[in-house]
Amino acid sequence: MAFALARKLRAGETVFTAWCNLGSPVVAESIVREGYACAVLDRQHGLWDTASIIAGINAVHNAGGTPAVRVPLADFAFVSRALDFGAEAIIAPMINTVADARQFAAAAKYPPLGERSWGPQRAMVLQAKSVAVDYLHEANDGTLTFAMIETATALGNMDAIAATPGIDALFVGPYDLSTALSGGMAQDVTAPAVEAAIDEICAAATKAGKIPGIYCRDAARAKAMAKRGFRFIAVGSDFGIVREGAAAQVKALKA
Repeated sequence: MAFALARKLRAGETVFTAWCNLGSPVVAESIVREGYACAVLDRQHGLWDTASIIAGINAVHNAGGTPAVRVPLADFAFVSRALDFGAEAIIAPMINTVADARQFAAAAKYPPLGERSWGPQRAMVLQAKSVAVDYLHEANDGTLTFAMIETATALGNMDAIAATPGIDALFVGPYDLSTALSGGMAQDVTAPAVEAAIDEICAAATKAGKIPGIYCRDAARAKAMAKRGFRFIAVGSDFGIVREGAAAQVKALKA
């Protein structure tokens, strides 16, 4: 179904998403086939280039999942390109101000919400849209913008960011947030100040009628965040899955 992720989240459902750093379309596809509704292809810190992003979006879509992309820092030009390739959600890091949020929304949304340029030929194919105006009329609601809140500055502006037209969600980057709130001294995502900030971000998104999202290290943390009100929750990473799986096998072989 076209724009399935947006439909689920706008209906109030909670969605757990895979997170993929390795730059491998086959790995992303394999993880989605195990039951994830979505996979985020992380171009900010992951190994994806443009060619592999295109292939990865196709692979996730063919596996029955929704492809999402985290773009590099301030790379708003790639926001619209990823959507044209067929991504249905974009996560943008370090959205610290309303100006950042407006720039993000402008790249992701067609008028009147934004200034996205027309060219979604591949997206239309993947979403079974043969008439251009059908995609145009559905895209602003169907493609989601996740503004990452991960600095003290962003915390101070989160209500205004959430209220920005064209921003659909706030997404917590807990490790950068922990680094920022500790003055670069720690990455303790369960520190009291970080936990309080996480709840504040969730509340700000909910109050604004937007989707609260967060990255979690593992399934236990993800389930806890769902109970705290988050509805788009990333769980682990393909890199972690490969390393932990290999480590468990080697440990068993040495036992």
